[in-house]
Amino acid sequence: MSAEPLIYAAIFVAVFFLIEGIYLAVFGKSVRLESKVNRRLQLLEQGGTRESVMETLRKEREQHKESRGIPILGLMAKKAAIANIAFSPSALIGMMALLIVLVFLTLTITTQSGMFMRVIVSLGMGIGSVYLWLNSKAKKRMALFQEQLPDAVELMVRSLRVGHPLASAVNIVAQEMPDPLGTEFGILVDENNFGAEIVDSLKQMTERVEVQDLRFLTVAVAIQTQSGGNLAEILEGLSKVIRARFKLFRRVNAITAEAKWSGWFLSFFPVAAMIAINVLQPNYYDKVKDTDIFLPMVIVVFVLLFINMIFMRMMVNIKV
Repeated sequence: MSAEPLIYAAIFVAVFFLIEGIYLAVFGKSVRLESKVNRRLQLLEQGGTRESVMETLRKEREQHKESRGIPILGLMAKKAAIANIAFSPSALIGMMALLIVLVFLTLTITTQSGMFMRVIVSLGMGIGSVYLWLNSKAKKRMALFQEQLPDAVELMVRSLRVGHPLASAVNIVAQEMPDPLGTEFGILVDENNFGAEIVDSLKQMTERVEVQDLRFLTVAVAIQTQSGGNLAEILEGLSKVIRARFKLFRRVNAITAEAKWSGWFLSFFPVAAMIAINVLQPNYYDKVKDTDIFLPMVIVVFVLLFINMIFMRMMVNIKV
């Protein structure tokens, strides 16, 4: 036994952060969700026309739908679409290929593992790191969108109460709100200016952005459009419901945080302890590793750990 497991872990962490570095180096600060000015307004300030900016944003938004039939990208296409990654599908494939080559060369230099092991680990790290990066981007973007939505609805309510039509209220949200909500509503405004109905654009946004509260907003606007009524009053009640749901989500997360960390600790501590023992005392298992029962018991332990992770996740995954 050697320190190779620790080397594998260090390489994986380095590869994960390398993806973020390359992404920011290629597209700059304009793709960062922390920006106070949304990306659509930044593109307009750089001299782009409304039509060209809309086409650019729609291309980025729709490009990953076509890659769902590709074997490697099929599992990542949905996450990439939700995260609204500026990388094209071909760029993602090139990124994975680059990471696989880099991991393979690093393993060749730093470890003595065989060719088959290096190939398998390189493929797993190259593809797995990109998937985890996309998943983290998608979760962060949806969390920000859900947090911004109550403010956006209240801004629409104030605009409607002073006499603005729905299109103008949506345009104010697109100008005042940062990403990701600001750009999404900006695309909705541009589509409406070019002839699309706001309700239809909202439905398309709902399919693209998997936020339950956005579905409530879409249904409310659709019903008011068909049957009439005081939309400001309806949206005011909706904003209160969204804020109450958001507070409940935060409370549930706070209550279950300790259980989640306990589950992760109980699941990964045995693995970490085994790696530490193998690094500090390489001959610790010499007396038992050649017995007939050693390998079956190792398999049983890992199966029980996997079952433990599933049950711990089921216990803390509270639906609201």
